[in-house]
Amino acid sequence: MEIEISSSIHLMYVSEIQQEMYDSAQRRGTGIAKRSIEYLSKKISEGNAVVATENGEWVGFCYIETWSHGQFVANSGLIVSPKFRERGAATLIKNKVFQLSRDKYPNAKVFGLTTGLAVMKINSDLGYKPVIYSELTQDEEFWNGCKNCVNYEILMKKERKNCLCTAMLFVPENITKNEAAHTQPEIKYSNEMSQSDIEYPVQNSLGEFQMTIKNNKKSPDEKESHLSV
Repeated sequence: MEIEISSSIHLMYVSEIQQEMYDSAQRRGTGIAKRSIEYLSKKISEGNAVVATENGEWVGFCYIETWSHGQFVANSGLIVSPKFRERGAATLIKNKVFQLSRDKYPNAKVFGLTTGLAVMKINSDLGYKPVIYSELTQDEEFWNGCKNCVNYEILMKKERKNCLCTAMLFVPENITKNEAAHTQPEIKYSNEMSQSDIEYPVQNSLGEFQMTIKNNKKSPDEKESHLSV
């Protein structure tokens, strides 16, 4: 089995891919939003998809989309031909398209909406976490893409707060670190203190951060003072 980043040579499979997306959604009664031949062809030609083949036959497919000016990336339309299921192809394809997303958009949050337990397991292994819908892109164009899903009416009745799909999100490590840095307690000290007088902040049993200040001017019998920060 070959799993490749798509190019124009894979356009020969686009009709089969689109039809299987539709057929799979009908069989399951759950959502895979239908995409046009033109839309899928553009993804394939631009190298924004992954195609798996074996001996000239189409095995599986998945593509990437960007939203909110590149702040979010979705791995969408994961599908495997019925003939090649139960062979781990979905996991290999998902791993490949996830890496493609990370290579092209290293600072973007990667998300997905799925009703499939197998896809949830794959996402979890890649580092995705379940989240509420408000954590995803709020790009109107993304949600408009759900109009072709059989569950769109449910989504709208729920005011886009939830649906049958589970939302999952991967946040890059550098974003996580930046967010953590902005939530660190600010350490202030007077001109009479030197930085060497301040110990590393610690967290108490109530979840509050405290720092210890050594006041060398006090007598040895006096305790160290603590400031909550």
